[in-house]
Amino acid sequence: MLEPSALLPLAALLLATGLFAGLIAGLLGVGGGIVIVPVLFHVLTGFDFDPAVRMHLAVGTSLATIIATSTVSALSHYRRGGVDGALLKSWGPWIFVGVALGTALASVAEGVVLSLVFASIALMVALRMMISREGVRISDHLPQGIAKVLTAGFIGAVSAMMGIGGGTLSVPVLSAFGYPIRRAVGTAAAIGLIIAIPGTCGFVAAGWGQTGLPRFSLGYVNLAAFGLIVPATMLAAPWGARLAHTIRTDWLRTAFAFFLAVTSARMYWDALTG
Repeated sequence: MLEPSALLPLAALLLATGLFAGLIAGLLGVGGGIVIVPVLFHVLTGFDFDPAVRMHLAVGTSLATIIATSTVSALSHYRRGGVDGALLKSWGPWIFVGVALGTALASVAEGVVLSLVFASIALMVALRMMISREGVRISDHLPQGIAKVLTAGFIGAVSAMMGIGGGTLSVPVLSAFGYPIRRAVGTAAAIGLIIAIPGTCGFVAAGWGQTGLPRFSLGYVNLAAFGLIVPATMLAAPWGARLAHTIRTDWLRTAFAFFLAVTSARMYWDALTG
């Protein structure tokens, strides 16, 4: 049980997590989950929560925050005509299937497995940000048939296991197939909802009745962390968007890639030596 004296520092760190996630999301156009999961994991570690539930809590709570942030973002892009409804209808069911599979796997996997999944994808994202500024184009057409099913399913499954929304994986994937970047960003916000809603429900169900959870937890979703992180994230995202027009984003991309690489290395170390 957490000591009362630790509640204020914990709340401050959760607010800081939301502010940092929102700022990075606004600056670089990445989803907040790629920041929230590792920071929340280390906050839970620092406050000595049960190791068996730390990563599951970080992932489940992150998915819950994405419901709120993706809703606002998707509506904003939709009003500007930036959401491709046809693509959502085509890819959405297979993303949903992937989310269901990824959530099911996450519910039975140990925390170390989720840490390794997150560390591996975060490292790939970091390398892409460092090396390939504009991404690599594979084709001028989106995949069809079984390739579409596998691509959409992969995005859904891995995003659910990592606790991230649509942007981190779907934007580079869509761009690799010649999809317009602005359209990809707007559509990815809506994809985030397809990932976050069933993913959150799955983590709530998977953690129901689990021992070792902190207070105010609904399964593997902590409502207190959700309530602190979401307003801070939504407050800071416009700050980041404004800053993106005044400072060099290539420096920021490099700094964030370094943050992800260090986070990945730390998670590998904790997973393999813990």
